[in-house]
Amino acid sequence: MTATLLRTAAGLHARARTGRRAVVMTMGALHEGHATLIRTARGIAGPDGEVVVTVFVNPLQFGAGEDLDRYPRTLDADIELAGQAGADAVFAPSVDEVYPGGEPQVRVTAGPMGERLEGAARPGHFDGMLTVVAKLLHLTRPDVALYGQKDAQQLALIRRMVRDLNFGVEIVGVPTVREEDGLALSSRNRYLSPAERRTALALSQALFAGRDRHAAQQALRARASEVPATRARAEALSAMGESRAAADAHAVATTAGGPAAVRAAARLVLDEAARLTPPLDLDYLALVDPSDFTEIGDDFTGEAVLAVAARVGATRLIDNLPLTFGTFGAAS
Repeated sequence: MTATLLRTAAGLHARARTGRRAVVMTMGALHEGHATLIRTARGIAGPDGEVVVTVFVNPLQFGAGEDLDRYPRTLDADIELAGQAGADAVFAPSVDEVYPGGEPQVRVTAGPMGERLEGAARPGHFDGMLTVVAKLLHLTRPDVALYGQKDAQQLALIRRMVRDLNFGVEIVGVPTVREEDGLALSSRNRYLSPAERRTALALSQALFAGRDRHAAQQALRARASEVPATRARAEALSAMGESRAAADAHAVATTAGGPAAVRAAARLVLDEAARLTPPLDLDYLALVDPSDFTEIGDDFTGEAVLAVAARVGATRLIDNLPLTFGTFGAAS
């Protein structure tokens, strides 16, 4: 399948529409993660619908000293990948097409959530991101728009903007795609030297360590819930040969668990990576409520996001995993 290249909104609007239009927004340099988004969009749009991939490197979301100038531009390869994955069109507007009067004086403001984590590390980034997403939603007029869960805070803010400002579009999040070694796919991975890539694996390894610690604690709690969790009862059960249940009950009573244990397990991996050559320079490790990206407490129940950001050499990378607290065996 060959995707049609469109440079103007007028050209996109002139296309006949019969079914649903699904849009995947990108900054180009497409990889398998983007291909997964496009394939998902194709499934949602169906054979009678239309899949549009936007390719636009948005200057508003790059701060001073960030990699706007060196961000990879690979439009020909992007068109080929998009078509192979099922896109009907690639909308690749110029800066003048998106911002015809220069930088917009009126912009979307991300609010308090946009000042946390990524927002604190990159002031103004989310205002620029939401402004261009709002403009691209207007320019492409989709029924549904898809975004990767790797950019979890971005996805949460887009959902909030669509809800708060009454955009008539469905937002779909698609799970993170990883390489075989666990590194989350990113257009910035190509900047990493072999040694830097080995260090960068600590991001996903830290998340997996936190997830595994949580899963182990959940399993302990599930088994321990089958018997009274008192020392006397555990000792009595042990004497009767029910040593596993007794040990579990005692372990839950004496071992720190929950969010604190998840953070500690992830932090251990990151601390070790800071001593590698080249080292990992941690920006943040956070375990947050996805509704507002504030840190969760030890009594939290429900969906959470374990998120990390760090630099390896000159490259800044982010990653995250969803976790569920308060339901035995529900770790993601």
